[in-house]
Amino acid sequence: MTDTASSPIARSSTVLQREERIGFLLVFLSALMWSFGGTIARFITAGDSWTVVFWRSVWAAAFLLCFMVWRDGWRGMLRSFRGMGLPGLAVGFCFATASTSFVVALAYTTVANILLMQAGVPLLAALFAWALFRERVAVATWLAIAAVIAGVAIMVSESLDGAVSPIGDGLALLIAVMFSIATVITRRFSSVRMTPATCLGTILAAGFAASQASAFAVSGSDMGFLFVFGVVNLGLGLAFFATGARLIPAAVAALLGTFEPILGPIWVWLIHSEVPSGRTIIGGAVVVTALLVHIGLEFKRQTRPVRAGVTGVPSPN
Repeated sequence: MTDTASSPIARSSTVLQREERIGFLLVFLSALMWSFGGTIARFITAGDSWTVVFWRSVWAAAFLLCFMVWRDGWRGMLRSFRGMGLPGLAVGFCFATASTSFVVALAYTTVANILLMQAGVPLLAALFAWALFRERVAVATWLAIAAVIAGVAIMVSESLDGAVSPIGDGLALLIAVMFSIATVITRRFSSVRMTPATCLGTILAAGFAASQASAFAVSGSDMGFLFVFGVVNLGLGLAFFATGARLIPAAVAALLGTFEPILGPIWVWLIHSEVPSGRTIIGGAVVVTALLVHIGLEFKRQTRPVRAGVTGVPSPN
């Protein structure tokens, strides 16, 4: 009688299941780390946003460089930087713009406003992929995109009547657009490792902030928070995501990523008593609901059997 439990196929299945569970945990941890960004930023008393951008980016770059050396060695890290090419440079620029805009936007609007706009990134990415590369977009995705645009419009409408600064809403929208473009590029050039690109983004952000900052000196407590802001919130979050996202389906990674815009406003409300406005809550609820419904449908599609007797095989369409 054949011992199927110890067969190569059974062992391979067990390994894949274990890796998938690890991927779930790592991607969730990345969303958890990112969700603390607004809360950490509210503890920093430095008056110049560019000083905050500079030190946050410096600490994040240092962490990511150490992470890549630990993972790939010095030669492997250098090969990764050389191999990312123009797609990596583009992603690095998008990431530098988004991470810089996040810090500056915090001076003009609420954390909830920024994070809930970011919740629509996967659907905005689908819109850009259709516009730039004519990738097919399903009817359900078009409906979800329309809902996201409506939700963002509700949030942005506060800046039209002077309730909040249009600068804050503009920067929050810019963050979502930059992340969407970076997502499209990453999907289009899936063979390119993007961890060096994110590291390059932190270096670019630090360089630009250095040219704009009025001073670099900060208090000891601020430097401690800036260290956590750069290493834990930004650097460790990226490391978790880069390691875990390749182990699980894209729809699941996107679903776990929604914990950032959901948890972020909660932490700021509990710790700093920053209450989002009514329109932010309504618009954010529309965006998050559209995203969750779309991801649920996509996850169902990806796990649908492609033929009788086969389960868990992603659909090719």
